[in-house]
Amino acid sequence: MLITPVQLVDEPLKLDETLLEGAIDYTFDTRQIGPLSLKGEAALIVEHRGPKEFVEDIRLRAHFEGDFEQLCARCLEPVRQHLAGDFDLIFRPEGVDNQTGEHAITEDETEIGYYEESGLLLEDAVREQVLLNLPGRALCQQDCQGLCPHCGTNRNLASCDCTEKPSDPRWGALAAIAVGNKA
Repeated sequence: MLITPVQLVDEPLKLDETLLEGAIDYTFDTRQIGPLSLKGEAALIVEHRGPKEFVEDIRLRAHFEGDFEQLCARCLEPVRQHLAGDFDLIFRPEGVDNQTGEHAITEDETEIGYYEESGLLLEDAVREQVLLNLPGRALCQQDCQGLCPHCGTNRNLASCDCTEKPSDPRWGALAAIAVGNKA
């Protein structure tokens, strides 16, 4: 859904969207399972910068909720995550803040996103918020054994007959340091 400043001139745009599975491409290890509900509004904020200069910012406030799967960081099995969150974001037209040379920015300016000339794509804002709210590293269980580094067997489901290969003798000096630090 594309949101443009022209749509927001008279009144805020109410959002009550259901984003279906596959509508947004997250990351290789994260996928949406089932619908994602989004309720909120988009409003226009006109910033006056001079007698005839103004900037049309879009303020996007919403609540989202849905189910996701992430791959376990150790065994690569899918881990189901229910996610719900709120966001309040400001988007400014791309390029409006371009200045040559160095300049300081305020803390508030670090919270501003930018939209392209055509408008703000709602799915991009939602994708960013979902990824920020998901845990950085998912585990299927706290004591996940992971995959065998030699044969790839999921150690949570089966054991393997792999043995530790002898290490390269060139690493011996570092191994001695590691053993010395444990003492």
